[in-house]
Amino acid sequence: MPQTALPISRLVNVSINLSPAPAQMQNISTLLIMGDNAVIDVVERLRTYASIDAVAADFGTSAPEYLAALLWFEQSPQPVSLQIGRWAQAASIGKLVCAPLTATQQLLATWTAVVAGAFDVTIGAAVTAITGLDFSAQTNLNGVAGVIQTALAAAVAGTTCVWNATYSRFEISDGGATGALSKISFLSAPALGTDISGMLGGLVSSSGAYVADGIAAETAADAVALMDNKFGQGWYALTLLGAADADHLAVAAFIEAANNKHIYGVSTNAAGTISSIDTASIAYQLSQLKYKRTVVQYSSLNLYAVCSLLARILTTDYNGNNTVITLMYKQEPGIVAETLTATQVDAIAAKNANVFVAYNNSTAIIQSGVACSGDFLDIITGTDWLALDIQTTLYNLLYTSTTKIPQTDAGNHTLVTGMESVLSQAVINGLLAPGIWEAGGFGALNQYDFLPKGFYVYAPLVATQNPADRAARKSVAFQIAAKLAGAIHTVSVLINVNR
Repeated sequence: MPQTALPISRLVNVSINLSPAPAQMQNISTLLIMGDNAVIDVVERLRTYASIDAVAADFGTSAPEYLAALLWFEQSPQPVSLQIGRWAQAASIGKLVCAPLTATQQLLATWTAVVAGAFDVTIGAAVTAITGLDFSAQTNLNGVAGVIQTALAAAVAGTTCVWNATYSRFEISDGGATGALSKISFLSAPALGTDISGMLGGLVSSSGAYVADGIAAETAADAVALMDNKFGQGWYALTLLGAADADHLAVAAFIEAANNKHIYGVSTNAAGTISSIDTASIAYQLSQLKYKRTVVQYSSLNLYAVCSLLARILTTDYNGNNTVITLMYKQEPGIVAETLTATQVDAIAAKNANVFVAYNNSTAIIQSGVACSGDFLDIITGTDWLALDIQTTLYNLLYTSTTKIPQTDAGNHTLVTGMESVLSQAVINGLLAPGIWEAGGFGALNQYDFLPKGFYVYAPLVATQNPADRAARKSVAFQIAAKLAGAIHTVSVLINVNR
């Protein structure tokens, strides 16, 4: 064999240490709509949609989920994505979701050749043998599902089988019971007949099939807590379909206390909302609780109006230049503006609720863009972005560093630089601005000092840190002063005329 040259790595050895990809910040641009439609089962729980067409394909064009989603996607600028989740408001039924079939598996010739199809399935607690399935006369997979359903319903009344063309799969649902007693197993081979359990894609979970056993009815708060626990980093705003006032109160309380940052939108058509003496409407009740993370919109004609309001604020691009908005004066495509008296509008405002209202100059606007606490919603969402971006930036500095960040003043400066980069962007996007600091001072900042950058970050010297905290590898306690840019909603002008 020919002699090979020596590898250069004997003299110069170069290796690559690739840092991990940075962690993603919680999504603060997506709305989660939760309803009781069985299109989404209690195992899947949530689907993400990028268009109203995709929502229509799953729910049709008359379902509450579609009508709420319509307002979301009608808003301008148009949101990028929407999530729809399942709330088992009533006890659910068991379901077998078969694996997606390939194009070859869907060929009709594969099915019409079967004249004595069969499979075994357990519905509830009883094993049921389904036999005599003749598909020879069928012209599409909906017809195949119909043949199976007829046989299933003969065995257990109400049991259904459908072909879901959107997801290329068969779905079998129990009709004999609800709640924990309602179950459908994976399919198994029959004793007699042509085994079609594999053709249906309902054999094993490794193929992509799964079973969703029925569950008892959930409270709204329990359903939202589950969605927060499983998917809380993927959604920011929430609205419930078909919720009663007690549901709204329970969910608003949970959202206010949740560790993940969320806001909750409530639509109401209760006539008491526009009454100055009302003390029973959900708007009044929530305003008395002063929740900062719940927003109410009154609409006499649309049960999902708050979805449009949320779409407008959640499309804010915090990474842009001068992009932060206030909801006041904004539009709501798809919502009919309310024609109200000044007294009625004042009654809504007194309850810290919102309305899309007509003015006598042929315009209509959102008024006033506030949470139930009276805080402007753009402040809540903007400061949520600020906190989450700073949190994620600091985490990624620690996570992606190829060496340690030392417990020194220089190490603290690294963290300060990260925080200031986010705060600087908050000035660029219009959330923060230079101004007078009117609160108590700290560090080198005194009350009534002018903040020329719109913010100030204070990092105490490491030498002043508690030894126990240092031993536990904690950072010093950073403090940030951030001056909001605010927004002008009303204007007062006095014109002096001299003759």
